[in-house]
Amino acid sequence: MNADASGTGRTARAPRRSSGVPELSELLTAAELRAVHAQGAEDLDDMLRLTPLRFIVPGELRDLGALREGDDATVIVRVVGSQARRMKRRPGSVLEVRVADENAQLTLTFFLPKDHIVRWHQEHLAPGARIAVFGTVHFDPRFHQGAPQITNPRYEPYDGSAEARARLMRPVPVYRLRKKAKQATLRSAYKKAVEFADQLTTILPPTVRAAEHLPTLPEAMRLIHTPQDMAETERGTRHLVFEEAFILQTIFAQRRAFDARTPAPALGASGPLQPLLDERLPFTLTASQAEVGEAIRHELARSRPTNVLLQGDVGSGKTVVALRAMLQAVDSGHQAVLLAPTEVLAEQHHRTILNLLGDLGRADHMHAHPDATRVRLLTGSQSVADRRRTLLDVTSGEAGIIVGTHALLTESVEYAALGLVVIDEQHRFGVDHRRRLRTKGADGKNPHVIVMTATPIPRTAALATAGDLDVLSLTQSPSGRPGITTHVVHEEDPAWETRMWARTAEEIGAGRQAFVVCARIDEREEGSDLEIMGEVFEGVPSAADPGLEARGVTQTAERLARRPQLRDARIGVMHGRLSAQEKQDVMDAMVTGELDLLVATTVIEVGVDLPNASVMVVMDAERFGISQLHQLRGRIGRGEHPGIAFFDTRTPHGSETSELLTKIAATTDGFELAEIDMRRRGTGDLVGEEQSGLHRTLEHLDVLRDEKIIARARGIAFDLVAGDVDLEDHPQLAAAVERRLRDADPNVERS
Repeated sequence: MNADASGTGRTARAPRRSSGVPELSELLTAAELRAVHAQGAEDLDDMLRLTPLRFIVPGELRDLGALREGDDATVIVRVVGSQARRMKRRPGSVLEVRVADENAQLTLTFFLPKDHIVRWHQEHLAPGARIAVFGTVHFDPRFHQGAPQITNPRYEPYDGSAEARARLMRPVPVYRLRKKAKQATLRSAYKKAVEFADQLTTILPPTVRAAEHLPTLPEAMRLIHTPQDMAETERGTRHLVFEEAFILQTIFAQRRAFDARTPAPALGASGPLQPLLDERLPFTLTASQAEVGEAIRHELARSRPTNVLLQGDVGSGKTVVALRAMLQAVDSGHQAVLLAPTEVLAEQHHRTILNLLGDLGRADHMHAHPDATRVRLLTGSQSVADRRRTLLDVTSGEAGIIVGTHALLTESVEYAALGLVVIDEQHRFGVDHRRRLRTKGADGKNPHVIVMTATPIPRTAALATAGDLDVLSLTQSPSGRPGITTHVVHEEDPAWETRMWARTAEEIGAGRQAFVVCARIDEREEGSDLEIMGEVFEGVPSAADPGLEARGVTQTAERLARRPQLRDARIGVMHGRLSAQEKQDVMDAMVTGELDLLVATTVIEVGVDLPNASVMVVMDAERFGISQLHQLRGRIGRGEHPGIAFFDTRTPHGSETSELLTKIAATTDGFELAEIDMRRRGTGDLVGEEQSGLHRTLEHLDVLRDEKIIARARGIAFDLVAGDVDLEDHPQLAAAVERRLRDADPNVERS
């Protein structure tokens, strides 16, 4: 991986030293300094840790007579002569340089915009000069009697010495260019800077570096920026890869250690509510649910804060596992909070919990179970009377389970004995949210925390992406679910599109319901209303092209109402511009069966549980991310009827995007899809808030490739922090950790 030139999210920038290290302005020319600053580097540490994008490996040393079309070759030749002529159709000149060895001739062709550049090349390519030339060979019978030529080659003087011959085959670094910087300028700058690599700040403790058999930092910098061969670049990069992994794992180890310093309530009760719920569940827990539930039970019984990431694929039963944990808190005399990112999801959770608990969750009702608790909902759009009633129950402790949105975090909400916080869709909350809930624990104790995500993290990435959390994974889906089949529908095949809508109508005619998802709200407006959280697929036609605007909810609902197959369907719409009450009214209409088909944006992506829904049509599917498509189709097939999903796309058959959509359609394994997604887009900001774009966080580490390195770095970092939480004996590492956290957004979810 390479640095992001904006300077965002560097993992390994060390503290600047006030003396000893020369300023870049003392080492570089003005042009070199501008090029380096454009990369985002401010000092020597910054600069040398920005590694090349790639390397040009010289081709095999060849005789001219042995060259073939397309060869990447290195040749030793003498200059015979040169000729420059003006280009006819654009400014500038063509410089043709004839060169030869003992066997044949070759033409070097340069397209040059300025006369002074032509003169510069002619001075360095004077007749008789011996040079080494690097480039790709082409034969064109229209020019030079079909003799070989190389266009815009790289070349350098060659004196025949052993040193010059060895230099020919060295990899040539290619750096990221910004603000019209030139590659030659950056190469010159780095060649100078490497001479001062001994003065860089070393972050890895010497014992750690020695144990991992890594080169020293100065040696690593020389191996990376001035390598003799590609094996040296790999050796040098290993230092930076481990350094990056070590800093991340040190951050996670410190967080674990700091958490352990604050006590938490021991939620060790074994009943009565949780066993009563288990008896009443209308299904049998999967082996995975039982195993994960038992692990959580042991964690909550301890007197130090639990920090668990509960991940599971769509429909794996996370809510039931979380509810059993919340009842363990209530059984132990404490309260449990379920925090959801949207009111629709909060209300969905509230409904689901009440349905599962029955009289166990209605302590305020006449026919409640003797051991019942109260389940309350708190959202920003509640009436004053409902809010006052809920707050009273929360403060008094009458409410054992409280479900809500960010409204739960306000200062006006005081808990009687908060013992457990469950955060759903954790990537939508910041670290400040968690801190605010932790301050609401009773008697100075931190509540336990379980964060849930329905976007699985591949096992190989979990150590890096959630290093301060215990990762528990639900790997099975509840038995009895009929499953989902997915089809990619290309609009260039009208028959398929017609059949898609006919199939939707058939399901509605059979008494079931359908979702149609659009990427935007209204087509008549500019693209500011796009409600897309996933990353757009590569190769998608520009939305600005005529006829290729993303379909909108409003217009799609109108078109569907005019389709003969759907003329009797009751169609509703839902999107982000509706008020909370309007959204709830629409969802209530779907739940009660007053609507047959809902046209919506991705507002329905998570949490919507409608067992009667069996069809999902995603319009412009190419505009959604992999995990997003998987989440969307997870809204159907949740009842007794099998689900059928359609990914409708305007991309052509055989395109890269079409192939990717087909791959998504072919598997329902969210962990497999998450790995595909991660390889395409990256893991996101590992200690920040970004959920995609690996370059924003990682420069050198690849969480899939470097699993073993991450595991070793983790073990060493946790051992080191166990004996030195504040890193007092390792000031350079402490400074690097501080710098890394300062580069990330401070108000972010720490996993």
